[in-house]
Formats: sequence, C-alpha cells, structure tokens
Amino acid sequence: MGYNNNMIKVGINASFLRKQNTGIGQVSINFLRKLMEISNDKEVEFVLYLEEDVDFDLADGFSKRVFLPVYKRDDLIRKIWWEKFSLPRRIKKDKCDVLLSLYQSTTTVQLHMGVKHIMIVHDIIPRLFPEYLNNWRKKLYQWLTERAIKKVDKIIAVSHRTEKDLIAHLGIDAKKITVSYIDVDEIYKKEVSEKESQRILKKYNLEAGYIYSGGGLEIRKNTENILRAYKILFEAYGHASWLPKVVVSGKMMPELAPLVTDVSAAVKGLGLEKEVSLLGFVAQEDLPALYKNASVFVYPSLYEGFGLPVLEAMSQGTPVITSKTSSLPEVGSDSVVYCNPKSVDDLAMVMKNVLMNNHLLGALSLKGKERSTHFSWDKFTEKMMNIIINEKYK
Repeated sequence: MGYNNNMIKVGINASFLRKQNTGIGQVSINFLRKLMEISNDKEVEFVLYLEEDVDFDLADGFSKRVFLPVYKRDDLIRKIWWEKFSLPRRIKKDKCDVLLSLYQSTTTVQLHMGVKHIMIVHDIIPRLFPEYLNNWRKKLYQWLTERAIKKVDKIIAVSHRTEKDLIAHLGIDAKKITVSYIDVDEIYKKEVSEKESQRILKKYNLEAGYIYSGGGLEIRKNTENILRAYKILFEAYGHASWLPKVVVSGKMMPELAPLVTDVSAAVKGLGLEKEVSLLGFVAQEDLPALYKNASVFVYPSLYEGFGLPVLEAMSQGTPVITSKTSSLPEVGSDSVVYCNPKSVDDLAMVMKNVLMNNHLLGALSLKGKERSTHFSWDKFTEKMMNIIINEKYK
C-alpha cells in the first residue's frame, strides 16, 4: 500500500487472538473478521500487533507484527512489558496514526508520538471485586491499566453498566465514552441440526431438557448458588417430571480457589453426584448444541461487563434465567427471567416457576431469539470505523 497525506495507519492490539476461548478473544476475532469484510477503504491500513503468531488469514490492507520482549515467560510481567513498552515502540516505529486496543490494557502512547489511542473497555471487575487482586503483580497491572484508561483519547464501553462504572469509580469524563454493544460468535447464530444435537448428547452422555450452567467457574459466576438452589428443589420435589438434571460446563481449576468454584467439591458436599453432570472444558464448536438442548440456561452471575453467555443462549432460543444486576438486564431486556443472584431461595423459586410453566418456556425461547437479532458485529464494526476516522481528523 502506498503512502499519501490522506492515508490512515491503524495499529490494533490483537494480543487476545491467541486466547480465543475467552470473551475478549471472541470479541477480537469476530471484530477483526468483520473489519476485514467491510473495510474496502484504500486510504486505511491496518497493522495487527501480536504476542504469538496465530493462524489468521489477512485481507488486503492488513498486516501483522509478532514480537515479544526479551523476557518471554507468559505471565503478567511479560504482559506489562509487552503492552507498556514493546508495543508503543512498534507503534512509533510503524508511524501509526491511531492505536486501537481491543481490551483494557496498560498501554499508553506519549503525546509527542502524535498517535490517537482508542480503547475498548469490557469491565473494571478487579476494581469492583478486590479479591481478584490477590498478589502484587495483579495489583500493579490493575493500577497501570486504570492509569492508561484515564489517558486514552476515546473509550468504547461494551455496556452502559461499564460506562457508569468508569465514570463512578475512575472519574472518567462521560464525553470520552461511547457505548457500543458487542455480539456473539457466528457459530451461535446457526441452526443446530438434529444430527448435531444427537452427536453432542451422545458425546457427553446427556438427555435433552437439562438445566444448563456454563460460562466459566469464577466465584462471581455464582455456580455454587445454582447447585444450592437445585438442592432445595430436589429435596422438595425429588424426580418430579418438570425437574430435570443439571449440566455444568467449565474448566475445573480448584488450585485457583478462592477465585474459582471447586464445583466438584460443591456437588459432593451437597450430595448431588447423581443429579449433576460435570463436563469440564467444552470446545466452542460443541456449545451451540449444548445450549439448544437445555430446557433452561441459568446464569446468576454477580457481575458482568456484558455477559456473552446470556446472548449465546438467547441466540439458540434457549430460555434464560439471569441476574437483575450489572449489565445483564441490558442484554436480556424483557426476553429473560431475572433473579436475585445472592438469594438461593429466590433463585430456587424462579427456577421452579420457569421450569413448571411450558407456556413461559416457549415464550422465552421466541423472545430471546428475537432479542438476540438486535446485536450485530456489522453495527459494532461500522461504529468503530467511524470513531477511528473521527479521532484521526479531530
């Protein structure tokens, strides 16, 4: 691509392409795919900056730079070094006009570099849940990230909840923030065939119609309260026809306690070994069918910056019970049923009311699917392009 005075060079921190099973990884890959699809402006050049090379086909006008600092161990020190020192040096060397960070990071660009910095902020969970900052490295990373958020030219918040948190907790000027909703991976938009359903049910030894809990086993995801609520229902109603078994997916890492629920110990402690199937880590290609074959998806998370699993379930027409807190009502609107995530009794009551009402289950399925169509990578990506152009010419 030739250079001229009107050419815009956009550097993108796409580091999370190497972690595609994370929420930020999902946002990164889907945004970049859509960007390559819609970007036909010969006056814009994109450079993706990566810590590790990934198998990712690039369209015309896109290139990538893969580099690591001298210190190569994959930990927070390397992350800080890469984001705060290595990346800005490359941005300057490549003469980028705009840096787009696809997640909240420690990166700052100096004024003399003449680079406009746009940052997507998904959440500020460590600020709201200090238990996540359980060593000095995490505290340092969070402190540097908050400083960087305050210095950027423009913030894209993925929900109004995150926008409010940034204003309330970090004192960010509201004029610097634009809210733009993300979407789910295309895999969740596709209809799951009967053949695929049967394959997944057989693979995980399941019967359709279960209560499904997925989306991670961090303590704030509140999986243990689902099990406690189920225990209340099981003790009261036993194997009633409307009370199916529970299926929980998620990588089990008891060594990370107290940040992660030891779901296996919780099941054992509640005496629910015969009623709960623990699947462990499930590959993304299997998840649409897991959602599709559930009678209800239960997600009583204590806090979400957005809450992709709720939208994934809705996209498959699965009825959803979720928390009436944080960003989740923004995603679910009037298409899901809400609970108080901190009250096991309330969660049990809501689960019972939904599971016993076939008419309600049918209505939630239809409304959820319709609601999911309001979220779009096209809209998100076009908005991002407009912001990039506007920031360059401010």
